[in-house]
Amino acid sequence: MTTLLLARHGLTPLTGPVLAGWTPGVHLNEAGQAQARALAARLAPLRLDAIISSPLERCRETAGAIADGRATELLTDDRFGECRYGDWTGRPLADLAKDPLWPIVQNHPSAVTFPGGESLSAVQHRAVTAVREWNDRLGPGAVYLVCTHGDLIKALVADAMGLHLDQFQRIAADPASLTVIRYTPMRPFVLRLNDLGGDVTGLSPAEGSDGTDGGENITGSDAAVGGGSGTT
Repeated sequence: MTTLLLARHGLTPLTGPVLAGWTPGVHLNEAGQAQARALAARLAPLRLDAIISSPLERCRETAGAIADGRATELLTDDRFGECRYGDWTGRPLADLAKDPLWPIVQNHPSAVTFPGGESLSAVQHRAVTAVREWNDRLGPGAVYLVCTHGDLIKALVADAMGLHLDQFQRIAADPASLTVIRYTPMRPFVLRLNDLGGDVTGLSPAEGSDGTDGGENITGSDAAVGGGSGTT
């Protein structure tokens, strides 16, 4: 099994009122910097075999706070970059909510290609492909972090839960939140979703684990019958 920690970047001056997309030069504001430091402190007890970031500044700054003081090198992967919103980039969300495309984005996102930009289906495909490749590269038992954007986190969670992309708007990914997916040979398990303050020490595989869940489950990827003991 391989454990993926998905961190959304901290707050920026545009987070909320404006669709930043790939707008260059969007940095964490003071509150976002504090969020990044707090997330780094939460994750300090946890071994991270890799720290990977979207190439955009707000993610690299958040991931950089997590990487600070660790021997783990901060890497970037363009496939974890924000959706390319095309003509929507940099526009206020209040204005976009009046666009005829808006209800489709909300209710049928799998059908959406942003004007001059990317389809949400393509975003999900590139993100899922990147995760699968990193899982293979890092191997069983690895714990790694990807700092990325809200829509990518929601798309990855939808894939992990076997949900159609049209359901991904039901998933929340707040700034500086932590979402955790554990990939096993049989299926992914969503361990944390939009976690803003929980203890993370239990996310490490059991000591000496070879990626088979320490023998707790028969195959290491079976779902616990009756709800399980609550251990990870």
